[in-house]
Amino acid sequence: MERRLPTIEHSDTGSGGCGGVSRANPLEARKTTRKRLPSWFRTTLPVGDSQIRFNGTKSKVKRHGLNTVCEEARCPNVHDCWGRGTATFMVAGEVCTRGCRFCAVGTVKPPPKLNPAEPVELAGAIGKMGLSYAVITVVNRDDLGDGGASHYRECIIEVNNQNPGVGLELLCSDLDGNLDSLALLLEDLPLKVFAHNVECVPRLDKVVRDRRASFHQSLVILKQAKSLRPDILTKTSIMVGLGETDGEVEEALEMIREAGVDMVTIGQYLQPSYKHLPVDRFPEPERFADWDRVAREIGFGAVASGPLVRSSYRAGMLWDEAMGGEPVVTRDSTGSAVSHLLHREGKITARGQMP
Repeated sequence: MERRLPTIEHSDTGSGGCGGVSRANPLEARKTTRKRLPSWFRTTLPVGDSQIRFNGTKSKVKRHGLNTVCEEARCPNVHDCWGRGTATFMVAGEVCTRGCRFCAVGTVKPPPKLNPAEPVELAGAIGKMGLSYAVITVVNRDDLGDGGASHYRECIIEVNNQNPGVGLELLCSDLDGNLDSLALLLEDLPLKVFAHNVECVPRLDKVVRDRRASFHQSLVILKQAKSLRPDILTKTSIMVGLGETDGEVEEALEMIREAGVDMVTIGQYLQPSYKHLPVDRFPEPERFADWDRVAREIGFGAVASGPLVRSSYRAGMLWDEAMGGEPVVTRDSTGSAVSHLLHREGKITARGQMP
């Protein structure tokens, strides 16, 4: 089956005619102008008990031939999360019905049929890894009448049945805005967190996301999820470096919080390939710390903000923070999140900061 990456449009190489100047293919130009990663893009490896647990989890993954988003997406935080018993899995296939211009997931129409054995296989994988917290993420399935809601529901229920002690978080699609499907999905679902990503500031929707997605529709889904299940925490993620301004990031955070969202992560967009949207800028860690402060001041219960932060970053710990636990950013020095909290509290300023 043919697979392609969702990319930005480009024109063919042209000629200026006799005596004219040839026009380079924009894709070729992007190959040579792609921004280099700044010096602060570094992570540190876990030590002590975290290292032991990471090694144990990795050996189980290899021994059982398991697949996780953590490894497939080459997440920079895999050591940190696996060292804490957290991992992320993607269900409903490996290809998507949408073509967002920031995403490396393949796009096909129509996608393969759902795997009816997936709920049992997923539950078994989570059990074999010995996880304490699992994030289940999905591809968009606009080809299905309910957007995939019933399948996602079956996956979560089966995982809970086989692994009742594992905390579960669903990073869901927008279900094409179908609120009835959302209600079907969430009814008595054994979740700790319902997450759905707004991805970018509203102004950039048409540039970054598929035409069927929007900041407004994402907020509707998040707000309705909170209304349907006030006992479940809601969460979203926003990327920077796509052409937004600092002010637009703060405005977006305010809109998200007004929708009742409990938790937020903020991270740097990285271009998956030269065919995808180019990175507009690399805000410095200090700027991410500023956004962390803004998010806390407007009332988010848990925040993770940093260049290497991803939507499922320290997911279980973020839930714990939102429930009144210690802020994720102050836990130890191996994390990717940054904050001004440490300066205000008079703790060692190197903790929680990018190396």
